Amino acid sequence: MALRILLVRHGLSSFNLEHRIQGRDDLSSLTEEGFRQARATGEALRDLPITAAYSSPLRRAKDTAAALLEAHGGGLEARLDDDLLEVDLAPWSGLLSSELPQRFPEPYRIWKHHPEQLILQRADGSSYAPIPELMDQAARFAAKLLAAHSPAAPEPQTVLVVGHNAILRCLLLSLLGLPASGFRRLRIENASLSVLNLSPAEGGGVSVQIESLNGTTHLHPELCGSRLPAKGPGPRLLLVRHGETDWNRQGRFQGQIDIPLNDTGRAQAAAAGAFLKNVSVDRAYTSSMSRPRQTAEGILQHHPGVPLTSVSHLVEIGHGAWEGQLEQEIAAGWPQLLADWKRAPETVQMPEGETIHDVWERSLRGWNAIAAGLQADETAVVVAHDAVNKTILCALLGLGPADIWAVKQGNGGVTVIDYPHGAQEPPVVVCLNQTAHLGGVLDRTAAGAL
Repeated sequence: MALRILLVRHGLSSFNLEHRIQGRDDLSSLTEEGFRQARATGEALRDLPITAAYSSPLRRAKDTAAALLEAHGGGLEARLDDDLLEVDLAPWSGLLSSELPQRFPEPYRIWKHHPEQLILQRADGSSYAPIPELMDQAARFAAKLLAAHSPAAPEPQTVLVVGHNAILRCLLLSLLGLPASGFRRLRIENASLSVLNLSPAEGGGVSVQIESLNGTTHLHPELCGSRLPAKGPGPRLLLVRHGETDWNRQGRFQGQIDIPLNDTGRAQAAAAGAFLKNVSVDRAYTSSMSRPRQTAEGILQHHPGVPLTSVSHLVEIGHGAWEGQLEQEIAAGWPQLLADWKRAPETVQMPEGETIHDVWERSLRGWNAIAAGLQADETAVVVAHDAVNKTILCALLGLGPADIWAVKQGNGGVTVIDYPHGAQEPPVVVCLNQTAHLGGVLDRTAAGAL
């Protein structure tokens, strides 16, 4: 990791509290709760040196950045950048959210379902497309950020970016190379923390990995981190990676060899169980292998009576002849194939094993069947494996099989997926790879083989 980017949305504002549209106007201010959230975020990041900080110049973001950095104690001030301004919704700014469906029924419908297609009019009568304009703005900021803080720099850097809901979504899409149509696939809460790791890509360019997305557990230390973003209408799925095994710790490829949890893995399963203790769970599903089943059983200790169903489609990728081997052993026997696996996983046929396309097809078949079987008010836990979870999440984010390294899945990490319009409609990645219940806001779990 050469460049870490910390994305933070401003704390709760007066317009958030009143459910008013804020947009680009600077009429909204940070509430006392918003200041508390900003300070809590700074304190959660206190042990992490921050190289530079950037903020939107709007008060609610600027004040969040100042309070966060003061609590962090690193002596930094945020540089204000107009390319971090919030989306321009001028005709709607200041209105209650509840007013929009009545006053602007068709534009509001487009905004809720296809915001990239929304067209509004400025005071001078000219038309503009808010989200495409914001995507251009996000791309400009990303280019400036990478020019100032190259992932190829010899020393690692950590950069804080404080902004708003819509601009941070567009910045994520821009960095991941995704189109504006993915805007509604993401959710960004007040004072949430998202962590991106950027590194030089082979042949030029930049590789981007989402370490975590929309984390809010640091805002509620009194609850030991057991707070997830609120569930809305539609079913919710909690996707969990199994706890650590000895082979994860050693960096040994395990694939479909049925390695059980080690002591750390059992502790991670117990921590995930405590983290989800107060969440209403109706059903649970696991890969048929022992390490996810043991993790699921640790979670379900707090949910007696919830049925646990094995799903064969969710078993880990079959590494074939690589299974049981350390990475250096694989490098000795299959140097080019291992290099291709790291660079272009979608091109690799595992010797005597599977392709990532095979895993993609079967894991999504299992996942979609689970989602389709849930009632609107139900929540299900799904426990599986690194490669399986990555294929599912890439598909939900709009990425492809070539992008599996763009998503991190820590042992015992929790991801939340909502289907607000039902299982047949696009889902929302509410938060991704939450590991604060395992200690700290960064993912410190084993970085071993799959």
